[in-house]
This record gives sequence, structure tokens and C-alpha cells, in this order.
Amino acid sequence: MTFISEAVEFYKEGKWGMHLILACLLVSMGIIIERIKVLWLDCAENKHALLTGLNQHIMRGDTQAAIRWLSSQKQGPISRILRAGLMKAHRPDKEIQAALDQASLSEVPRIEARTGYLAVLSNAATLAALLGTISGLITTFGAVADADPAARAMLLSAGISEAMHCTAFGLGVAVLIILIYAVIQARTQHTLEAINESVVAEINFVLSNRAAKQEGAAAAG
Repeated sequence: MTFISEAVEFYKEGKWGMHLILACLLVSMGIIIERIKVLWLDCAENKHALLTGLNQHIMRGDTQAAIRWLSSQKQGPISRILRAGLMKAHRPDKEIQAALDQASLSEVPRIEARTGYLAVLSNAATLAALLGTISGLITTFGAVADADPAARAMLLSAGISEAMHCTAFGLGVAVLIILIYAVIQARTQHTLEAINESVVAEINFVLSNRAAKQEGAAAAG
């Protein structure tokens, strides 16, 4: 309870500037929770296992079994993109690539969505802290100018306290948001790289299998 009461008192000391900073924090937390769900839960796939299982079916020439196997796995962006490519496995190379590109275009925006807002909100928290600090100092010096000498020390202390509390809260929020943004951005990049590697691997699987079949048919002929 002591910590909560101290936190409430700290918040009150910063006055109206604290509301802007708190708004940045709350919006950021909503985005962070949503990004964690998408990147760490919805996109959590074992790329190596998916590609290994896929290759086994393709090398046997059973594309439909490969599609069914992918459908039975945890559904994420990689499995959905790979399945879209396999649906065109019997078509020319350009059509396979087009199907993979189209599926990627539908998945990538969801992976990258809203992450950039965190950097903006971090900057906004910093600017809100600066605005609250300057406002507190302006109010302080304006009040001190009209106050009697006995009250000047008290007014000056109160105004500086307001400015510093606002600065501390704003910078703390900004640092927290930007650090989490860096982690989310790294995870986003890792997910996108996994998708790109999987797309290239599937194309190689399909083309290698197709070339092996053509060589077998030529040898039999």
C-alpha cells in the first residue's frame, strides 16, 4: 500500500502533463499486448520441422499429401504461405512464385502492423514530458514574480517539483516503450526472415522434384 500511495502522490505532483504521458503509456501497452499475441503466439512455428516434413512428401511426388500435412500443423504465416504455393505445384514456375508472393503479401502486413507506432509514442511521451516541464516552470516563475518574499520559496519549490516529476515520468515511459519496441522489431524481422527462407526452400523443393521427374522420364524414354 505504501508503494501505491507513493506512486499516486508522485503522479499528482506532475499535474496535467502526467495525463498525456499516461495516455501514451496505455496506448503503447495495448499495442504491445497485441504484438506479443501475434508475433510470439500466432506466428510461433517450427520452420525446420515444417520444411523437413514438406520435403519428404514432395520428394515422394505426393503434393496432395504435403498439402494435407501442412493443414494438420499449427496454422501460422509460414504454413499458410507454403500451402498456397503447393496448391500451384503442378503449374509453371511463375505461377508458383506468384502464388507464394500473393500469400506473403497478405501475411506480411499483419506481422508488421502497428509496431512503428511504438516509436512514435515513445517520442510523444518525451515531448509531453518536456511540455509539462516547461509549463510547470512558466507557471512557477509567473507565480513567484507576484508573490511576497515569504511565499516565493514555497512556490518555487512546488513548481520545480511539478516540472521534475513530469520529466522523470515522461522519460521513464519513453525508455520503457523504446526498449520494448526494439525487442518487437527484432522479433518481426526474425519472422519475416523465416518466411523468406521458407518460400525459397519450397521453390527449390518443387523445382528439384520436377527436374528429377523430367530426368527420370527422359531416361525411361
